[in-house]
Amino acid sequence: MIRFSENHSLKAHNTFGIDAKAKYYFEFTELEDLQVFLNSNKSWKEEKLIVLGEGSNILFMNDFDGLVIHPNVPGMNPVWEDRNHEWFEVGAGEVWDEFVEFAVNQGLGGAENLSLIPGKVGAAPVQNIGAYGQEVCRLVEKVKGFDLEKGCAVEFPATECGFAYRNSVFKSYLKNRFIITSVILRMDKFPEFNLGYGQLEEKVNEKGGANLQNIREAVIEIRSSKLPDVKELGNAGSFFKNPVVDKNLADQLLVTSPDIPVYPGEEGKVKLAAGWLIEQAGWKGKRIGDAGVHEQQALVLVNYGKATGNDIYALSEEICTSVSEKFGVTLEREVNCI
Repeated sequence: MIRFSENHSLKAHNTFGIDAKAKYYFEFTELEDLQVFLNSNKSWKEEKLIVLGEGSNILFMNDFDGLVIHPNVPGMNPVWEDRNHEWFEVGAGEVWDEFVEFAVNQGLGGAENLSLIPGKVGAAPVQNIGAYGQEVCRLVEKVKGFDLEKGCAVEFPATECGFAYRNSVFKSYLKNRFIITSVILRMDKFPEFNLGYGQLEEKVNEKGGANLQNIREAVIEIRSSKLPDVKELGNAGSFFKNPVVDKNLADQLLVTSPDIPVYPGEEGKVKLAAGWLIEQAGWKGKRIGDAGVHEQQALVLVNYGKATGNDIYALSEEICTSVSEKFGVTLEREVNCI
């Protein structure tokens, strides 16, 4: 199935609910349809281009004067298994949380901590989504798609995806050049549970102990209590990354702020909780017009109805300045601002 239109509203394609327009919009469900479109419309090379899934990690500040490609490839198909694992090829157009639910119902572990993260499967490796001590890179076996520059289908094994904290090659040098069509994910038949982050273990124990279903339900309850439903209040989840800083800076901050959450990092660095920094800077629950900081989670910026992308971006700028002045820490946006 293909769909092509001009002056296409993107309001339903970004979770902030910004009513930006795309000059051109192309949606496909099979790789062959994408190849036919590109071969028969050579002028696309002259257009600016973005690849857009559910838009759960994007903020449109203006109309997009170019081509939006939406890979809506379906499917959750087993491809092989061994004694300890089972591999599935999942289409880029599948909803991520629906795959997590599927895996848990099949008794397969590895994704349960990533429950209720918004977005499509195709976006998961781009952002290297993560939550509660887990990242999707642990599950990725291979990423399949189409390289616009080479003009052919390409596969990336996990070792070539450049996974890092909320990053990958698909977010850096392959951004809007490589269109992900499916992801092969390796699921655990005998999972080792990861309960060491925040209040997760306590919530799981309240449900009777650690199993896949209890962990998924606990994650959903915790996330639902802190994060607004995108269907009710426009947002993109965590707007900022948790900053990674030198341990020396963290030690200095702990002197004046002993309750600051600090998590282990790599190579002499540690990770700070961006939400805590923003809250301590006085932003939690604040609102400027229809752009605001969520009342329950300072890491989430929200659209109360009529905020523009520029309104939300301006708010984020003020927050960055405030946190830098108070703590000497630079916040980096997790959301892609266009």
